[in-house]
Amino acid sequence: MSFLDLVKKRKSCRKYLPKEVPRDKIERCLEAARLAPSACNSQPWYFIVVDNPEIKAQLGKEAFSGAYNMNSFAKEAPVLVVFIREMSKYAAIAGGFIRGLQYSLVDEGIAIEHFILQAEEEGLSSCWLGWFNEKSVKKILKIPRKRKIDTIISLGYARDVDGQGELQKNRKTIEQIREYR
Repeated sequence: MSFLDLVKKRKSCRKYLPKEVPRDKIERCLEAARLAPSACNSQPWYFIVVDNPEIKAQLGKEAFSGAYNMNSFAKEAPVLVVFIREMSKYAAIAGGFIRGLQYSLVDEGIAIEHFILQAEEEGLSSCWLGWFNEKSVKKILKIPRKRKIDTIISLGYARDVDGQGELQKNRKTIEQIREYR
């Protein structure tokens, strides 16, 4: 499959089969994320893969309840991957300050995109989640308060809902988003 075909195929998944995800597939997703470029080669990321059913159930319950209930579908995913943003190198922080840009967020986005595209290549589905109870996640996974969790990825095998199969992506046309000069 070409890269463009892979990107066209990938979509967020909100319904998962109760099927275990082999760790070798997860490892290839992590390797893709690890290889992502970053400002000043800071590599400001750390990943916690939660595939233990008991820990995942507790994490899902606490992370996606109350005000965060809109993402409660993630509880049924067999794997949750917690992306922790680390400190960038000083040069990236200084450059970001001058530019008014937090490069570590850009770097994290690139790494996450590499992860979810590799997941699609592996026949897995995912959803990029930014709305969750960060405090509860830190408590359950014993992550220090000063570390920042921006994203959780739900990961697993998609469940076809009512035979819908492939859904069309609702995207702007190319003419709406570009110009040449």
